[in-house]
Amino acid sequence: MEHITFLVAVVIITALAFDFTNGFHDTANAMATSIATGALRPKVAVTIAAVLNFAGAFLSVKVATTISGGIVSEKAGIQPAIIFAALVGAILWNLLTWLKGLPSSSSHALYGGLIGATVVGVGLNGVNFGVVVSKILIPAVASPIVAGLASWGATKLAYRITRNGREASTNKGFKTGQVFSASLISLAHGTNDAQKTMGIITLTLVSVGALPKGALPPTWVIVSAGAAIAIGTYMGGWRIIRSMGKGLADIQPPQGFSSEAAAATVILTSSHMGYGLSTTQVCSGGVMGAGLGGPKAQVHWSMARRMLYTWGLTLPAAATVAGLAAFVADKGTWGVLLVGAALVIGSGAMWVLSRRQPVHADNVNDTDVTPVEVPQAPVPTPATTTVAA
Repeated sequence: MEHITFLVAVVIITALAFDFTNGFHDTANAMATSIATGALRPKVAVTIAAVLNFAGAFLSVKVATTISGGIVSEKAGIQPAIIFAALVGAILWNLLTWLKGLPSSSSHALYGGLIGATVVGVGLNGVNFGVVVSKILIPAVASPIVAGLASWGATKLAYRITRNGREASTNKGFKTGQVFSASLISLAHGTNDAQKTMGIITLTLVSVGALPKGALPPTWVIVSAGAAIAIGTYMGGWRIIRSMGKGLADIQPPQGFSSEAAAATVILTSSHMGYGLSTTQVCSGGVMGAGLGGPKAQVHWSMARRMLYTWGLTLPAAATVAGLAAFVADKGTWGVLLVGAALVIGSGAMWVLSRRQPVHADNVNDTDVTPVEVPQAPVPTPATTTVAA
């Protein structure tokens, strides 16, 4: 019994650690474009995001129930050691992509970890693949496309409406709008992503009989998950903020407002429906749509390709690492300790490597990425008439 209690405590602490990495990994989703356009100062931006992420954790629990009783079958007899292995796979992938400055999906890292660990520890029957397809894979493909199209249309509309206005006053107005649209994304992010950790902790408590099957997250779980993601958000994932704000497109205030408004709408709608989508993919799609909808239709395709490759690798890579961790952790206490040691060593190594080229609030907008312009149709010029002298 003492072994089970210890293991549950380890899983809960590790889940909150994942939530922390989710926070600083995904700060860019809400604030990258506002920081890039100068609508908000970096430190102010991450403070607002942290507060609203915490508040958003209390708005809904539908995504949490998708995790705790959807992806993994509660009848499969999943044990805390398997959940611990899933979290290890997700955390290590989060830290690796953060080190590389790639806006990958923390959500898909968690899903991949959970699927991989469950398949190794329980078997294929432990995963509800119908839920995986309907509430994870389909939204993963559809959500960035929808956000990108909505952002492209909103950007076109924004420039058309303000085409006769003074640029300085127009940009000032859109920067003010960005404060509200970025805040809405932060609230939506807390509503969607904080719930994933709630679902993991709830699944752990159900697995040891501390909660009945189908139970909703207790209040202390909601508070702790919201606090962990808020603290991580405040730390600021500056590497990914740089990639999102300057790496994908040269975003101006009208584009920033349009991309944020589109992304927030998609995220809040999906959270209401219980879809565990990737807020990173939604916001990245919004930024690309805004870049294509701008006057010069600029997109940094080299960064976009790297990002897309990372999206495709996230779920299988996290699943592979988590599967290996589950194989070891399932051997008993020594296996759990060995996996825990690997997590600490791996995390520490990536932090040390990140110190070689630190990115922080003062240099987050520095970039040497060269934009690639999308070819535009030539604008016809009126014929000139030569008048004889």
